[in-house]
Amino acid sequence: MWRVVKWPRLNRRQALVFRWTGVSVGGVAVLTVAVAALARKEYHAVPSVGVGVEGVTSVLTKAVGRNEVPIRFENVSARMGISFRHFPAERASLLPEDMGSGVACGDYDADGFTDLFFVNISGSVLPGAVMDREQGKSRLYRNVIGERFEDVTDTAGVGFVGYGMGAAWGDYDNDGDLDLYVTAFGDNALYQKQGNGAFRDVTAEAGVQDSRFSSGCSWADYDRDGDLDLYVCNYVDFVFRESDRGLKVRSSAMDEPYTLNPSSYPAQPNSLFRNKGDGTFEEVAAASGVANPTGKSLSASWVDMDNDGWVDLYVANDVSENGVFRNRGDGTFEDVGPSSLAADYRSAMGIAVADFDDDLDQDLVITHWLAQENALYQNMTSEERAGGTADGRLWFMDVADAFGLGQISLDMVGWATGFADFDNDGRRDLWMVNGNTLECVADHHDLQPQQAFIFWNRGLRGYVEIAAKACPRLAKPFVGRGGAQVDFDRDGKVDLVWPTHGGDVIILKNISEPSGHWLRVDLRQRAGNRFALGARVYVIAEGKTQMGEVGSSSSYLSQDELTLHFGLGGSTTVDELRIVWPDGEQDVHKDIRADQSVIYTRKATPPL
Repeated sequence: MWRVVKWPRLNRRQALVFRWTGVSVGGVAVLTVAVAALARKEYHAVPSVGVGVEGVTSVLTKAVGRNEVPIRFENVSARMGISFRHFPAERASLLPEDMGSGVACGDYDADGFTDLFFVNISGSVLPGAVMDREQGKSRLYRNVIGERFEDVTDTAGVGFVGYGMGAAWGDYDNDGDLDLYVTAFGDNALYQKQGNGAFRDVTAEAGVQDSRFSSGCSWADYDRDGDLDLYVCNYVDFVFRESDRGLKVRSSAMDEPYTLNPSSYPAQPNSLFRNKGDGTFEEVAAASGVANPTGKSLSASWVDMDNDGWVDLYVANDVSENGVFRNRGDGTFEDVGPSSLAADYRSAMGIAVADFDDDLDQDLVITHWLAQENALYQNMTSEERAGGTADGRLWFMDVADAFGLGQISLDMVGWATGFADFDNDGRRDLWMVNGNTLECVADHHDLQPQQAFIFWNRGLRGYVEIAAKACPRLAKPFVGRGGAQVDFDRDGKVDLVWPTHGGDVIILKNISEPSGHWLRVDLRQRAGNRFALGARVYVIAEGKTQMGEVGSSSSYLSQDELTLHFGLGGSTTVDELRIVWPDGEQDVHKDIRADQSVIYTRKATPPL
């Protein structure tokens, strides 16, 4: 089934991961996958696409009829006014060209409708290549009352030109509006929102310069001092050498260019920019214990994994162990990767965060490369406490196969992902975009497209993949990378925005019927961390409690809207809504009508 070209030499920790994976599952077929997972890219182990897996994994296949599926999307890309096209150049088979780009969702003009910033790669990475400063610029689209988008890039002053990767909105100066950070292969940029509605590049004066190969970025107030801090992932030290262009790495079915292989280049440490509260930052990653120098980092999520009120940090790394860093509450972090069982040595790209099993702790989905299976890390914190055996340890169990998310992803390369309750039944569904890193055999200027996933959550029956049934557009493959979820028209149904590599934007409007009741929640503070990143909201309706955490999920090179969305099923009223603010203080609100968007400002109740 898989042809491993060369057996990789394992370090001690990799060998432990390999042995644990094999013993815990106990199947020869899965052991082969573990070998492939450790062999990624440096020693390709590519599955035979379309060939079934015999034995233990074959019984995991799930299917439903079209008439059973309540989730529906309409492809509205053509009529929404977004003319953005990614990477207006010809690929040269160089790694930085193939890794981007993302989209950041944020209401920059505070009109209640979420706007979209698309990151772009402005030209080939080849030395001497000319940047397309018009077609290749990153673009900001203003949301016009949920009906269309208008390009405001030039008037806003955020037309980033370069080898753009990711972006994230965050109010770093605590003035009540969103600022924007953009990552790139090359110079990153911080744009500060001005009083006139435009932005100003303040990268140098704020002290957040980074000219390495940056990828994902995430804002959080990790030290709870009221100011947003910034974590920036750095990937590899890619250096173009003309002599490298002729080198190949042999995979199962084809030769892959050496210049597309992340194992060809050393890792780079990440950056943690601590906000000093005066408009400037200091870089403290190494001192805080989160530099992750051996990780080839692509995504990072700030999320309270152990329920102690302090945001921890999860870092998704390619061809290296993921980083799991526990916040000590004193400005430093403890590396608990090995003991957490969530730091597998695979090739991780995207991160989705949510309490998918409603046990009031945060779980993780991690997307991976070919033959490695995506992971669903179920947080065992609540289970341990319920059993009376809690010892303070943070640990996870990978239950992807049990819930239908593992075997189905074997021949896919997964990127952006997110949990969202598409049919508002009170259970979080899941989406993923896929796209190969292998080139088309017929034309090496193109990457191999793959179909996206929409997973319908059927509770105890697990997840079922329904993309082609949910929308005809999703029956056609494309080269995915970034992506985000956002209710752009505020109708109470979560929509999707997916930029495609080298192509146009896919906008999917959620038209699911029947659909349950819902509640959208925004939080604000009057001073310090104005958008309440890290706050938690607990919603109780008809005896069921759901939990959401502001700003916890980072997808891949992208950012979801900061609004928390709760599907309520048949409940027309939320009995209780409890807010745990970032500093631990709590507000409780009772008897809230469903099917509305509410904004809670600290110590104030919005009208119902």
